[in-house]
Order: sequence, then C-alpha cells, then structure tokens
Amino acid sequence: MSTLATALSQSLTTTSADLVVFDTDTRTWSRHPWGQVHARAENVAERIGEDGSRTVGFVGEPTVEFVAAIVGAVLAGAAVSILPGPVRGADPERWVQSTLDRFTGIGVGTVFSHGGYLEQLRTAPAQLTLHDDVTIAHDRRSATWRRPASEPADVAILQGTAGSTGTPRTAQIPSGAALANLRGISERISVSANDVGCSWLPLYHDMGLAFLLTTAINGLESWQAPTTAFAASPFSWLNWLSESKATLTAAPNMAYGLIGKYASRLQGLDLSTLRFALNGGEPVDCDGTQRFGAEMVRFGFDPGALCPSYGLAESSCAVSIPTPGVGVAVDEITVKADTRASTQRLAVLGEPIPGMQVRLRPTEDNAGVCDREVGEIEVRGTSMMSGYLGQEPHHRDDWFPTGDLGYLIDGQLVVCGRAKELITVAGRNIFPTEVERIAAQVKGVREGAVVAVGANEGAPRPGLVIAAEFRGGDESDARSEVVQRVASECGVVPADVLFVAPGSLPRTSSGKLRRLEVKRNLEMVRA
Repeated sequence: MSTLATALSQSLTTTSADLVVFDTDTRTWSRHPWGQVHARAENVAERIGEDGSRTVGFVGEPTVEFVAAIVGAVLAGAAVSILPGPVRGADPERWVQSTLDRFTGIGVGTVFSHGGYLEQLRTAPAQLTLHDDVTIAHDRRSATWRRPASEPADVAILQGTAGSTGTPRTAQIPSGAALANLRGISERISVSANDVGCSWLPLYHDMGLAFLLTTAINGLESWQAPTTAFAASPFSWLNWLSESKATLTAAPNMAYGLIGKYASRLQGLDLSTLRFALNGGEPVDCDGTQRFGAEMVRFGFDPGALCPSYGLAESSCAVSIPTPGVGVAVDEITVKADTRASTQRLAVLGEPIPGMQVRLRPTEDNAGVCDREVGEIEVRGTSMMSGYLGQEPHHRDDWFPTGDLGYLIDGQLVVCGRAKELITVAGRNIFPTEVERIAAQVKGVREGAVVAVGANEGAPRPGLVIAAEFRGGDESDARSEVVQRVASECGVVPADVLFVAPGSLPRTSSGKLRRLEVKRNLEMVRA
C-alpha cells in the first residue's frame, strides 16, 4: 500500500474516535467509529480492485459512505478525484456532461456517488462505471478483501486548481506529498488525541479534503457537515462548533466576515474549547476577521485561535500556518506613486509548515510598495505536486512560482495579491483586495461580491473599474459613496462603478471570484 494508505489504516483501526456526519434532511448528527469507516472502505477498495480502475472519481455529500469510499480508493492504491455537484441555477444536463467529460479527461474509470447526484449522472450515456457508494460502502466488512499486490498509483490525489486567474488545471499529488502536508499541518498546530475537528468545507476543495484527512490521520473525532448546510444557514456553523466542543475548525475569509458582521443575532453558544480556527482559501480581511474574534469573546472564544494561513492546491494544501495562540497579526505597508500614498493592513500568514520553504523573486518596481521588499512568492518542499496532469513534471526540490506577490517579515509570509491582478492606474500599482474591501463597506454592496479590475488604455474610460453585486434602493447614491470611499482611502478615483444582480459575478467551484473573467466581460460590454 502507499504511505498514505498505510498511515490511514494504522490510525483508523486503532483509534476509538468517531466520524460524525450531518444529515441535512433531519438536521441531526450521527456517529460512526472510524474503525467501522475503515471496514466500509475495505469493501470499496475491493470493488475498485475488481474494476481495475487506477483513477477513481467522486461526486456527493460527505455521508459516512462517501467518506469511506474516498478512504477505500486510497487503500486500493488509486488516485482520487473529487468534483463538485451542480451549483444553484445550473442546467442539469450540462452539469452531467461537463462532470463526466472532466472525469474522462483525467483518466477516471470508476465513479462513486449517491442520491440525486447519481441519478443525474446516470441520465447520460454510459461512459464510466458508476457505483452507488451507499450500496458498496456498507457496514458489513468484507471477508475476502486483501491489500493490493500491485504497486499503488504514483498519484494519490488529482486536485483541481481554483482557476480564479486562468484556466483550471489538475495538480497531481503523490501519496508521500499528501502525507507530508498532513503531518506538517499536525505538527504546526500541535494536534493531540484530545482534539476534535469540525468542518463544512467541500471535500472537492484542497482545504476541505486536507482538514478531513488531518483528523483521520490522527484518529481524531471529526464532525463533517455538507457545504450546502452551511450555505442554507451560515450561523449553524457556530452551533455545530458549540455542540461538538470542537478544538479545530477552518473556513474561508467570507465566513468569518459574514458572521462577525451579524454576530449580535447570536446567543447561547460555547466556543471556549476552540483553539485553532484557520482562515484560508481567500485573501484575509484583517478588520473582518478581528471583528469576528472580538464578537465571539462573549461566548468564551479566544481570538488567539484565529490563524490566517496560506496554501495552494499545488502544495497539497498548506504552505504557511501561524502557531495557534497568536491570533491575527497585522502588518501595514505603504503603497506609493508620485506624491500620493495609501496605507494597507495585511495579515501575517505564519512561517512555512515543516517540510516547506518559501522565497521571493524580486519584482521590477517592488509592486509600488515603498517600505517592504515585495516579490513573487515561490515555494518548494515535501508537500509539492509532481506536476500538472498532461504537462511537464515538477520536482519537489524545484522552486514553484505561485503567481502571488508578497514579502517576508521575521520569517513569516505576507501576501499582497496576485501578480496578474495588480492594477496599474497612471503609473500607480493598486492591489484589488484593498479596493474591494473598502467598496464592500457601502450599504447595499454585498460583502465578498466585489471585483476591482483595471480597464485597458484603449477602453472608453481607462482606469480602475469596480463591479459589485448590489441589493438596495438607491444605486446612484451607493455608486457615489463607493467612488468617494475608494478615492479617500485608496487614493484613486474609480473610472466606473458597475452594479450587477446578486449571484451574477462569475466564481470558481470553490466560491472564489474570477477577476480576470470579470475583466474580460467588462471589456466586451464596454467595447
């Protein structure tokens, strides 16, 4: 078996802890000892061996059978690929065809799914072997399964990249790299047998899968809710944390900002056990995250548990994580052009986890930052992918350019933004995240649904353009306020502010805004 499979088997068959899964229909939790999950996984591994599949696909909610099926694929030595279900408003037929095409394109031979997802997948002409995980991952342990005699696949996980700034690609994560990342995370946050994890992150996203596997590899009690349950009722997350007495959780910046903003509605929670709350997957809003910490204090929460972090699909997940207990550390930079300057507050994202390294490749003009040495972030180490599927291989000792701009302060990483997304107006560099944060403060503008881009010189109105999802009564006043706030706090006057209907801005499957796609769309509309 692979090193990842061996470690999972050792942990799951010796722990007394449970996997606890949430049922969206009954809104109740059910416990399943990890040892029983492993037994279910053996049934799945046996079926994969019979199919002869070296790459296995998954679509579904995190039920006990679904989680067991993922573990089963690892035990079988197959590569795991998890894809999202249809988003709201998607055409079912197109989603089915797109999903099957994506699986076929990366070499998937067998797919495990359940419920409505499986019913939809079965409406298309048979291209792949489709299995109902409820049927295969049953709770009666196989008496005939044996560890595979063949060598495991070179790749344990096929992880889709976000594609927020370009075409999504598939990172090939070797078994050893995945295990190194899980162990690096565990060491950095000092995981112990007493820890309890609670997550609603999607398993098709690297952060969601890494969180689940971190709890599994350490034999911890793990509470897993579907992302759809969070989306339907975001404040339920805090109830789950309180009920589970979780010590570990993780979420994107959006969740902390949303709950902190409306925290006055909350009552009757106990967050005193929570010691590690990772904020990752999105640019960190320091003010919003600190507001979350301050509001949750009345429920026993320690703001020191907040850990803004940095990661990539190409590095299995985590690159840098602060030591728990520090909280949100903030650094201020000055972005200057000519005689104008603005100050920005950025989150310090900790030191690289064990096994990983970070360096900076200098930029031509230091990205307009006058008091820090800014460069493109490059990473390497034990958690790195072996390359993108269908492209040249990547060796873990080679430096990988992330496309992100940032700097180091006392050995800890600070990210300024994406190099491709840097906006230049009249010779001045502007990081879009700061503009977006300011614009989102205007009433009616949806937080986390603002995109700032630069219009090309040949456009009718070149310069800074802001597109935002808006729900309110007076667009004209709101537009004027956005212009005023951005001009006052960022030192640049937007050339245009466009309001669109809620849900209109394009996003990746993990919820990240596609800035470059927004820019292309705006250029077409304004041409």
